[in-house]
Amino acid sequence: MSKPKNAFMAWIDHRLPVTSTFEKHMSKYYAPKNLNFWYFFGVFSFLMLANQILSGVWLTMSFNPTQEGAFASVEYIMRDVEWGWLIRYMHSTGASFFFIVVYLHMFRGLMYGSYQKPRELIWIFGMGIYLALMAEAFMGYVLPWGQMSYWGAQVIISLFGAVPVVGDDLVTWIKGDFLISGITLNRFFALHVIALPLVLVALVFLHILALHEVGSNNPDGVDIKKYKDEQGRPLDGIPFHPFYTVHDLVGIVVFLMVFCFVIFFWPEGNGFFLEHANFEEANGLKTPEHIAPVWYFGAYYSVLRAIPDKLMGVIAMAAAIAILFVLPWLDRSPVKSWRYKGLFSKVAILVFAVDFIILTWLGTQPATVLYTWFARIASVIYFAFFIGMPFWTRIEKTKPVPERVTG
Repeated sequence: MSKPKNAFMAWIDHRLPVTSTFEKHMSKYYAPKNLNFWYFFGVFSFLMLANQILSGVWLTMSFNPTQEGAFASVEYIMRDVEWGWLIRYMHSTGASFFFIVVYLHMFRGLMYGSYQKPRELIWIFGMGIYLALMAEAFMGYVLPWGQMSYWGAQVIISLFGAVPVVGDDLVTWIKGDFLISGITLNRFFALHVIALPLVLVALVFLHILALHEVGSNNPDGVDIKKYKDEQGRPLDGIPFHPFYTVHDLVGIVVFLMVFCFVIFFWPEGNGFFLEHANFEEANGLKTPEHIAPVWYFGAYYSVLRAIPDKLMGVIAMAAAIAILFVLPWLDRSPVKSWRYKGLFSKVAILVFAVDFIILTWLGTQPATVLYTWFARIASVIYFAFFIGMPFWTRIEKTKPVPERVTG
């Protein structure tokens, strides 16, 4: 019975390298044997990308990307399409879960130095994914054509008006009209459904390709390719398949249980996943009491609001994102993992994580005088983390790194 199967696979492999690709990236790809639960979040990110694409395809079957029909079509999906409410919540709540796992994935990279040599390109592709994901989320946020969709787009698009000389023309070009209208909605729909998903998938492919070329990092920051057996297999590595495929299935089941619980019992996230104002149709003559972005844009919105001057605020917000791209060249530490870095680095990473959470929360709150000052202090801490990194990582005392992984 196996001979026809082998012959068939041989016929396929002669025309398409299925077996060799599977071996290179799965069964013969050796990953460190000491990966911990922090490494689940890369798999979860891939899972949420698949969820967003599949649920998005089903939503487009009933969505009407026009100024007159967008909001009504969302209500139609929620009320009349069979299981439409579930698909919509899978997509809207899934967007928040996508950012949660991406932020945790990035935090893991920060802890274990997964951006350091020779993994700089992996980090660059990852940051490209993050940037494309933010653009994708913003475009999708406008599509339901609720009050917060409309006014949130009004605020974000108006930021481009701060660009000297060409600002006003740039705003008009992005809108496709002199006001945010159905033309804006339609072009955002095209970008959200076709262009940006293609960019995301391409970047994810390059991210994984670069990862498998240099190998996965591990909590010790040890290169497992240094010590190999007589067959050339890393002594501290195990085949990704079947060991980590089975291992990751456990994490996926637990993650999906949490995801499904939120979808069925807390899909709006008390206004954080789906704002209450967005259940009201867009009205250009009625401004919401408090305009704020979705929580996953909150940190950068806080940086923007912290600076009174509009142009400087836009520059600071752009710099807050751009500085993440150069992180591999800011960290001068001779060790990768925070397990072996100095006390200052460990404290700095934790302070930065807490500071980012505070900035995110402040971005969802009204711009009071007190909150604005908090945002300014938190923004200074945010940039100080990156600006000071080349200095403290170079001079701090580190612990000796083991030759082999410690488990």
